[in-house]
Amino acid sequence: LRTAASVAGTVAAVYVSARLVTTLFFWIAAELSGPTSRFGPDATIGSLAMGWDSQWYWVVADQGYPSTLPVGENGQVTENAWAFLPLFPWLARALGTALGGYPAGAVILAIVAGYAASVVFFVLLRDRIGETASLWAVVFFANGPIAAMFQMGYAESLGLLWLFLALWALLRRRFGWMYPIIVLMGFTRPGVLAFALLLGLYGIYRWIRRREDPLPVGHVVHIVALGALATIVGFAWQAIAGIVTGDPSAYLDTELAWRRSWVGSEEQFVPFAGFVKAAGVWFGIWGLPPELGVVVLVILVLGAAAVLARSRQVRRLGPEIRLWGVSYLVYLLAVFFPQSSTFRLLLPLSPVAAAVAVPRSLWWRGGVLVLCLAGQWLWIHEMLALGDTFFRIP
Repeated sequence: LRTAASVAGTVAAVYVSARLVTTLFFWIAAELSGPTSRFGPDATIGSLAMGWDSQWYWVVADQGYPSTLPVGENGQVTENAWAFLPLFPWLARALGTALGGYPAGAVILAIVAGYAASVVFFVLLRDRIGETASLWAVVFFANGPIAAMFQMGYAESLGLLWLFLALWALLRRRFGWMYPIIVLMGFTRPGVLAFALLLGLYGIYRWIRRREDPLPVGHVVHIVALGALATIVGFAWQAIAGIVTGDPSAYLDTELAWRRSWVGSEEQFVPFAGFVKAAGVWFGIWGLPPELGVVVLVILVLGAAAVLARSRQVRRLGPEIRLWGVSYLVYLLAVFFPQSSTFRLLLPLSPVAAAVAVPRSLWWRGGVLVLCLAGQWLWIHEMLALGDTFFRIP
């Protein structure tokens, strides 16, 4: 096996080369940006890196969270900073004090966290699919369709770092490490409730297999305690927002503010209803029967379930990663309204997607890399170079 220094150096070579490619794509996108783009004809690599939700994180770092929720003419809560968790902007602000300003701190933090996530990603996969396949998985991860996130002032790369560390600790059964990681994860990006579900499913899996794989009392205690902690942390931000604003539904109303721009002011949160409504909305936009959208949604869900259950490549990743895939997909189905940011929200499924690196054919791996780079340029072109309509919002 490689030494720690060798792993760090090899992954660094992959990651730095990937960031150079992304920087080239950013430069081209800035040159292509015109008067109809959100970034205007004078766009720069820096302005693209601090676009869209990066601005909201900057607001959090600079102004904090509002104690009074903003409301529109209809009396409903409008978009505001409570939708964005605090750890990334706070760390970026601290780093920015040494680098000359928040934007530099945010972008450097995203880049460094992305590199650290790539290292952990390699180590996470190595024991399951081997060193060569794991390195290719890092290549696809660092160059993937949403790899621009590693160079923008978004919290994605930091959230992935915590997630990969938590999964690594679960695979190695180093439960003690997971307590602080879950807290960090819960205040970086939404999704820690999916990890709570993972721990529940993992506990059931270990119980069923306790004859082949003994389940000590200490493990049971840790699994239950960690699941409870992840659940508490998952709802903590809602409680904090409610306490600060005096409105118990502050966080939920804030999240719904983004959804209501799609489906109207009467929208209320109902678990699992978002995907069904969105299927109809998108198919209507495309000029297709809205009912067909629900059929396609069901087919996609069944297809994802079949891949997680039956794919030989996915099964090589081990039960923990497969259960994570199930847990995160169920979480998305329960809480998310799919829109143009859907692809970005699929990044936590990267450990499952690593299965594409398992086939040993160089033609296959080369083809996947080409598709990754093509997808990355398409995303950057649509969201940053054009960025002019509702389906071009990352």
